[in-house]
Amino acid sequence: MPKRMVSAGKLGEEIGRLRDALAAADAVVVGAGSGLSTAAGFVYSGERFERTFSDFAAKYGFRDMYSGGFYPFESPEEFWAYWSRYIFINRYQDPPEPVYEKLLSLVRDKDYFVITTNVDHCFQKAGFEKRRLFYTQGDYGLFQCSEPCSQVTYDNEAAIRAMVARQRDMRVPADLLPVCPRCGKPLTMNLRSDERFVEDEGWHAAAARYEGFLEALRGRRTLFWELGVGFNTPGIIKYPFWQMTWKDPSAVYACVCRSGAAAPAPIASRSICVEADIRQVLDAL
Repeated sequence: MPKRMVSAGKLGEEIGRLRDALAAADAVVVGAGSGLSTAAGFVYSGERFERTFSDFAAKYGFRDMYSGGFYPFESPEEFWAYWSRYIFINRYQDPPEPVYEKLLSLVRDKDYFVITTNVDHCFQKAGFEKRRLFYTQGDYGLFQCSEPCSQVTYDNEAAIRAMVARQRDMRVPADLLPVCPRCGKPLTMNLRSDERFVEDEGWHAAAARYEGFLEALRGRRTLFWELGVGFNTPGIIKYPFWQMTWKDPSAVYACVCRSGAAAPAPIASRSICVEADIRQVLDAL
């Protein structure tokens, strides 16, 4: 597929084009992937991992949070010792860098909507309006039944904080293991990993608001602005953004990420592809 990519020498020019497109837009559709949270300092390896999970790393040998999330732990007590820490630092702590706040300052006065595969709640913590957000892949802050016996989710902050506070030797007390209040089966995270993912009432309401926002874009100058989106799940944000830009001759597509910033040939003339650190780009804007 032909691609439009920016060279280092054109970085300033492309950022200028993005600034102009943002200023001219009547509406902005933000598509955010994990690269946005990485730019905000939510990294899953290195010093941050070692500081929080050095005991698990020493015992099991994995060197990043992501790998640890797939490890077959010996017991549910150990599983939740790992995952309660994981959720606590990636959901209930703020990221080190104000990247989300800077993004909000750029779109606050626009008619905007956000679709994201991120599950760390950073948009709401930064002040984005909840009614303008669609978390497609779940939320670290929610439990669901592992069966599931219903399409219901449960806030988990109190449970997670208790597990973090009371765990010892990489285990949580058995009385803290979360169970479904409806059927008694174990609760698990509300994260899309298989067909058991629960799309609760709030998920469907957000999906409907997003669809309604897209339907109302006709006749408006729209910027489809992608930030930190890779090719792990391109069918959620990237491919739809390309398609919607192609269908609307007045729309502009922008992609900002560390690598792989590209657009297909049919929309190349209306695409802005910036390969750079997202934090650096937002500062420049």
